[in-house]
Amino acid sequence: MSQSTSAAAPVRVRRRMEPARKRLLLAALMALVGAFLPWLYTGVGNINGARGAGLWVAYAAVFGVAGALMPMRRVSAVQAAVLAAVALALPIWQLVHLAGLVGFEGWMPGPGIIMCLGGGVLAAVAGRQLWQPPAQD
Repeated sequence: MSQSTSAAAPVRVRRRMEPARKRLLLAALMALVGAFLPWLYTGVGNINGARGAGLWVAYAAVFGVAGALMPMRRVSAVQAAVLAAVALALPIWQLVHLAGLVGFEGWMPGPGIIMCLGGGVLAAVAGRQLWQPPAQD
């Protein structure tokens, strides 16, 4: 007589992404898309972000996507802080530099620089939330 044992299939536990990680992922995607959109509208044409500082914002955004998918909270928070620093500092520097060169007439900020700034703010919020210990339910 043979006994047959049925091997139960392993149970997969599906983990939901916490809100801070969703914010970081959204921030990284905003910065990544904004890095390739026009940063400035001028009378002679548009200036793309990828021609200058937008490329560095895109690199930091990919770093931020990795942080959103990483299971370690503190490391994700540091990656969010790097994204926030780059996505805020470079567009602000670009705007201040341009205002110093030609003033405020003849150009207008484009959607790319606004998206990068928004992504930087959102990444800073997500990084702060990830740095704190998770709330216990």
